[in-house]
Amino acid sequence: MRQQPEDGDCAAPDPVPSDDPGPEPALADSDFPGSRTMFYLTLLALIAGIAAGFTGGAFRWVLLKADAWRESFAAWATQHGWWGPLVMIMVAAGAAALGAWIGTRWPMSAGSGIQQVEAVERGEDDAARPSTIPARFIGGALSIGVGGMVLGREGPTVHMGATFGALAGRIGRAARDEIRVLQTCLSGAGLAVAFNAPIGGAVFVFEEVAHKIRVRYLVWTMVAVAAAISCSRIVLGNHPDFTVALVPDPGTEYLPLFAAFGVFTGLLGTAYNLVVTRLHAAIGDLRLPAVVKGAAIGVLIGVALVYLPEIVGGGDDVAQSLLDGRNLAFWTLTLYLVLRFFSGPVSYAAGTPGGLFAPMLAHWAPLAVCSSPASPTSSGFPSTTTFGWS
Repeated sequence: MRQQPEDGDCAAPDPVPSDDPGPEPALADSDFPGSRTMFYLTLLALIAGIAAGFTGGAFRWVLLKADAWRESFAAWATQHGWWGPLVMIMVAAGAAALGAWIGTRWPMSAGSGIQQVEAVERGEDDAARPSTIPARFIGGALSIGVGGMVLGREGPTVHMGATFGALAGRIGRAARDEIRVLQTCLSGAGLAVAFNAPIGGAVFVFEEVAHKIRVRYLVWTMVAVAAAISCSRIVLGNHPDFTVALVPDPGTEYLPLFAAFGVFTGLLGTAYNLVVTRLHAAIGDLRLPAVVKGAAIGVLIGVALVYLPEIVGGGDDVAQSLLDGRNLAFWTLTLYLVLRFFSGPVSYAAGTPGGLFAPMLAHWAPLAVCSSPASPTSSGFPSTTTFGWS
């Protein structure tokens, strides 16, 4: 029998039958926006990924053509007395000055751009405007391609990809939070295009930018990366960026070498970051127009383009030659490493569009060869070379 409530108590009414099933059970991922919204925004991520893939692929194609042109230009310059090198130095200075002007005129395009993508993800900044895309493309082509500055292609491609994500969200009338996540996911598509590395692009989103994995991050990143890498390969071809021969398995006696090399590389990387930040701050404090500072740095890079071309540019050719077993003397490799160690931070301090990561691949490849157990004049131990590059 039902017990009657005592005086002062309120009896709860009997439940009324209803056809409403009630709220859906809570999902394990509270970041899930709902099925219909998820499908719609996944479609936006797909469209933005296609745009990022073709644009990033075209940007890389321009840089490849510029590298070939720069090499032939340097050969021409060395054959025309004193004025040939002077012409090349002036071209490099002009390209760097134009890149610095673009970075001043459109501040979002200066430097790497990855920091801004991370700031947007943290809610500290608004997503970049569409004008960032042509500024990044043209400024990067000038500074990295024509000027030969020691900057990475991943900075412009990541930022252009993120901007495409934000643009798709704005056109699709997505909510502010959804635009934020779309730009984060599309930044991974940009990195995937920069290095022809779809898995790396996805990991970049989860580990470096978002610091978390949620359903919408996962789905939109995977869709955007797959679309971008497919479209970029239509432009560039379906082949790996680097060719690595069969790497022999090192014996267990080499494990301490790998451990010591990893520690040393980490310390050297920390020192490199310190040089980058200190030099960037010091040159930024100079009371000179950005164009003048860019031109001055361009002159230094131009001199290197004529007389020491291997210490400037992206360094992919040098890294590939070492992976192929190129024979270089120990002191040649050491000099190359030291000069590139400083040419990268100097280039970054100019404030032109360009990243930091790609040149570091070329920095650590000779370091690995110098650290290999092979003789100082040999091509080095392939396992160590590959490890240093990675």
